[in-house]
Amino acid sequence: MDFQRILENPILSSDKMKAWEAYGVFNPCVIKEGLTTHLLYRAMSFPIDVEGVHISVSSVGYATSEDGIDFAKKKQLIKPQHAWEIFGCEDPRVTKFQDSYYIFYTALSSYPFDANSIRIGVAITDDFKTIKAKHPVTTFNSKAMVLFPEKINGKIAALLTVHTDIPPAKMALALFDEVEQIWSVQYWNEWYSSLHHHVIPLLKSADDHLEVGAQPIKTEHGWLVIYSYIEQYFSKDKKFNVEVVLLDLDNPLKVLGKTKKSILTPSAPYELFGHVPNIIFPSGAILEKEDIYLYYGGADTYCCLALGKVDVLLKELLETHDPSFVPSKIDGFKRYHQNPILAPRPEFYWEAKATFNPAVMYEEGKFHIIYRAMSYDDTSVWGYATSQDGVHIDERLVEPIYQPKEIFEQKLKKGNSGCEDPRITKLGDRFYVFYTAYDGVTPRVAFTSILVTDFMNKWWNWTRAKVISSPIIADKNACLLPMLIHDKYVIFHRIKNEIYVDAIDDLSFTIDRWLLNKLLLIEPKYGKTVKVGISAPPIATKYGWLLFYHWVVAYEGAMLYKMGVALLDLANPMCVLTKDVLLLEPEMDYEKIGNVANVVFPCGAVLLKDEIFLYYGGADKVVAVAKMDLKQVLTHLKVKMD
Repeated sequence: MDFQRILENPILSSDKMKAWEAYGVFNPCVIKEGLTTHLLYRAMSFPIDVEGVHISVSSVGYATSEDGIDFAKKKQLIKPQHAWEIFGCEDPRVTKFQDSYYIFYTALSSYPFDANSIRIGVAITDDFKTIKAKHPVTTFNSKAMVLFPEKINGKIAALLTVHTDIPPAKMALALFDEVEQIWSVQYWNEWYSSLHHHVIPLLKSADDHLEVGAQPIKTEHGWLVIYSYIEQYFSKDKKFNVEVVLLDLDNPLKVLGKTKKSILTPSAPYELFGHVPNIIFPSGAILEKEDIYLYYGGADTYCCLALGKVDVLLKELLETHDPSFVPSKIDGFKRYHQNPILAPRPEFYWEAKATFNPAVMYEEGKFHIIYRAMSYDDTSVWGYATSQDGVHIDERLVEPIYQPKEIFEQKLKKGNSGCEDPRITKLGDRFYVFYTAYDGVTPRVAFTSILVTDFMNKWWNWTRAKVISSPIIADKNACLLPMLIHDKYVIFHRIKNEIYVDAIDDLSFTIDRWLLNKLLLIEPKYGKTVKVGISAPPIATKYGWLLFYHWVVAYEGAMLYKMGVALLDLANPMCVLTKDVLLLEPEMDYEKIGNVANVVFPCGAVLLKDEIFLYYGGADKVVAVAKMDLKQVLTHLKVKMD
């Protein structure tokens, strides 16, 4: 939905006769008490001398209105006084909590400005006449803090933006037992040490920026939080947007919905032209019956107002669709219409570059997704997410569940390294995960395992990884068959360009005992096919084992990854009954454009109620899901069904 600007905009402009606000008034925040709307705003002076520097200085202005539009009686309420704010008090946000008004603002302590000197301060007043206390708040680079208007589960709660000047910026939640903790150095040092546990990930790209906007608005469906979202922030073509997120009433770390697009972008003259052109910056909002009054800054010069219907906004935020799957150009897997289901989260360094090539296990009514995550130093670890219906993510952890520990997966040179492309199999009371251990020189097959009970409880008690392929042979794309065949473990893997299979007595690999590489199972068939490798662990049917595998084709001077299926004999999976049936190839943008173009790379599949859910990496960047009827797959394999 789009918010509508009022005709009276801008609702507040600078008064050239007041030196403290002569340069500009913008980024307003409001609170309503009775019939009176109290407005606080950032006021900028013409350049003055501060600590030997001649600069414009920000302070906090104050005005009142009886209708929320026409404001009068402007005065300077908060001005720089202390060393920690001496170069400016910017962008106020006000919330009434208990009997006092808490006004948070950006406090600037040095010039030229740097990240360490940009932090949060708070001023407290009971009447907007006298400031009874001021405190420096955070101990790290941060801005844009807002207090929730009531306690949440007995805790005082606040949102703030961390690392606004050390990107990526992060929206985060802070919970306090008592008001004094808001300005406690000890509290913030402890909170900051576990920052990743407090982050609400909303960034769509590492090239973007965000800041908390208005104070949260409570509705029966959740907390509405309006925030600033800036696309391509580090380029000359940055685009300022206003977006909205709905947070759970009891757990504001849980996102219930987000707007699909901006509710407001610069278009009016007072947004396009000013001291900093093409800017809208949301900083205050109140709910008036059915309308949200959104107060914002225009071009770092004016205070403005736009209105939106709360019911329309909530409908968009809460809108859900039954999963639908779109047919491919080939007669194969159908893609989920809202792919990708997982994408990189720039707020978390370990998965900021890529989240792809997922393993999957269906256990206790849930899809458990273990995905390869990559940081910008190209180290691969594993992330974890769950879904009840296979497409909507219900839970996603903020820390990796598995990281490189052994020497054979440590980075020896710049580039890719770590624990790549997991594939999970259940055998007995354990989950076995085979993966590519890569030190940047030779990719090798390794595996770890975990008790099913530990996994389901998120007790990540993984066994120490064992490397089971030769240190002088490139070997990868491995998995374990979920069944013993003639009392032997069956392992599929890829050497060079071909799929091999080994049957071994046990998994107790020791030094100098490697996979034997005795049986070549599938090799590249066609002239342009460069290599083949298994995708997901084989799936048992009464007609045989379904082995999904990828093949790589030379394409326009590069490589194109496709996926097909083979049918293996049920009693003897070393015997290929049928192969070379194409079921998936790059078609969508998220498969064609990414870290590596033109890649579909599955590592997990689940057979559930005669449907196969296929989980795959798209363009080495995102996770997608596709679905296909088992009967259709078997038909392609020319199986004569009962």
